[in-house]
Amino acid sequence: MPLGGALAFINVWAIEDVSPEGVRGWAIVDTGIAGPDTANAWRAALKGPLEGKPVTRVFVTHMHPDHIGMAGWLTRKFQCRMWITRLEFLTCRTLAADSGREAPADAMTFYKAAGWDEDALETYRSKFGGFGRGLHALPDSFHRLSDGDTVRIGAHDWRVVVGSGHSPEHACLWCPELKLLISGDQVLPKISSNVAVFPTEPDGDPLADWMGSLKGIKARVPDDVLVLPAHNDPFRGLHARIDHLVQGHERGLARLHQELAEPKRAVDVFSVLFRRRIDAGLLGLATGESLAHLNYLVARGQAVRERDAEGVDWYRTPA
Repeated sequence: MPLGGALAFINVWAIEDVSPEGVRGWAIVDTGIAGPDTANAWRAALKGPLEGKPVTRVFVTHMHPDHIGMAGWLTRKFQCRMWITRLEFLTCRTLAADSGREAPADAMTFYKAAGWDEDALETYRSKFGGFGRGLHALPDSFHRLSDGDTVRIGAHDWRVVVGSGHSPEHACLWCPELKLLISGDQVLPKISSNVAVFPTEPDGDPLADWMGSLKGIKARVPDDVLVLPAHNDPFRGLHARIDHLVQGHERGLARLHQELAEPKRAVDVFSVLFRRRIDAGLLGLATGESLAHLNYLVARGQAVRERDAEGVDWYRTPA
């Protein structure tokens, strides 16, 4: 499904299924971002490769708009249920409710503390509440997915493997018989999932959650699966990819720890963690991910945070 931007598209998946009424159709996993381009792509897919058969269920790995954006459109069109974890559904509803609202004072304080200047703060203020623009009206109900569930889809059983860090309660789907893992954004082949701290939980430790989740997936899911990710191509070598992702962040944490021999703001450490220039369009993502690394060090006593008289946070290694 089309996204535009650097990622260009998101992979969505169709699994042969049977509705409760015995009608043969497709269970869909992830939906694309809301908008006319995606709706047209769905119409073409439904008439073409999906052979005009109905959608029986819509599974959503997590609540980001490129995954859940068209869930309401599909579930209403086919009068079927969305299957998602509870935290993803509720978090999405909360963020969607920010549409049309002014940027809260807590968020402005949060980004000022990270080192944003007045121009960046004003841009954030003017764009606040944009999350809902990527969503068709959400379904009003859902079927809950929980870690460890076994779900029958068509002729095969799929196990729910929940991770966190990139999002609160991200559901991967693993079919041992077919040796397939639909990994969503939890494990990607070419890029690392964005793991960020946001104003709603400024002291959160999502990087620990994410790395712990990856290690848990490695322990539970065999290495012989074909991984079907949300972005880029399907791949093999799940365990090696997980090791590479975890080790990459561990190296970044080690570099960051060394850099904090002198006090730094969150915006001062981009060059330590990222291999690209951070422009205005990437400032929010880079800030959130930098804070995830800084909070990880603070939580383990490897760094301290001090707020100055201007409301800006400075991080350094303990004396």
